[in-house]
Amino acid sequence: MAVERTLSIIKPDAVEQNNIGNILAMIQGAGLEILGMRMLHLSRAQAEGFYEVHKDRPFFGELVEFMTRGPVVVSALQADDAVVRYRTLMGSTNPAEAADATIRKAYGTDIGENACHGSDSVENGRIEVAYFFPEYVLK
Repeated sequence: MAVERTLSIIKPDAVEQNNIGNILAMIQGAGLEILGMRMLHLSRAQAEGFYEVHKDRPFFGELVEFMTRGPVVVSALQADDAVVRYRTLMGSTNPAEAADATIRKAYGTDIGENACHGSDSVENGRIEVAYFFPEYVLK
């Protein structure tokens, strides 16, 4: 196994529902180390930049609106196989299809408001961690 870093975002819906502590406890309980964490309210430019990979998709505008409607909590996570470990903990994008004991099953509302974001590959983990935490990028 290789030590990896990945990005976690606790999205506005989960922050609004006061689930930050519960989600962080699940992250730590899964053996993911939190290297850096901050709460911030994304600007439109930050959200558009972060989700630029989706700019040509029909849901881009709605995603940017959602991610800028309130504070989020971003964290740089580290563990052996961190990307797969965190994606498994998050569960399916659609909370209705997510496995029990996953973040999205417990705290997601629907496919759009699904409580959390996580990097989908090791390479995107590097890119996404660098976006918020350049000091924690693995070389």
